[in-house]
Amino acid sequence: MLVLGDVESMRYYPKPFDREMVEKWIDRHRCNYAQHGLGLWAMVLKTTGEVIGDCGLVWQEVEGNRELEIGYHVRSDQQMQGYATEAASACQDYAFNVLGSVRVISLIRPENIPSCRVAEKNGLKVVQETLWRNIPHYIYAVQRSESKFLTTSNLGSREV
Repeated sequence: MLVLGDVESMRYYPKPFDREMVEKWIDRHRCNYAQHGLGLWAMVLKTTGEVIGDCGLVWQEVEGNRELEIGYHVRSDQQMQGYATEAASACQDYAFNVLGSVRVISLIRPENIPSCRVAEKNGLKVVQETLWRNIPHYIYAVQRSESKFLTTSNLGSREV
């Protein structure tokens, strides 16, 4: 509840989550793990063990295409410290170098400047504007061939 239920952390969502919405969120991501082996991981401070957010890879349906998205949420008191950038870069590295993904995206509302900066720091660029879930979003994307995280030595033959 400290992240998904926080007004400031969820300001770019239609509303902060109540307990029931958080439980559904957790269930949905457990199903993602069971079906796809992917989902959001907890972001934990090494120094204290506190959960400060989540970040991970999720499949999204965007304009009729199945896209692998890097998503993240950071507790409001921990924002602007580079945690989202670091976690999102690790997810991009995992998507390209372990999963063999061809492309990753992030769906970001245009007014969410901090998240736009996270995507840009990790090499994603706006490729399109879209209405996603009836809300304007930028589709930020990076191709595997453009990624600064690509290491061909550990790529398998599997592509997603």
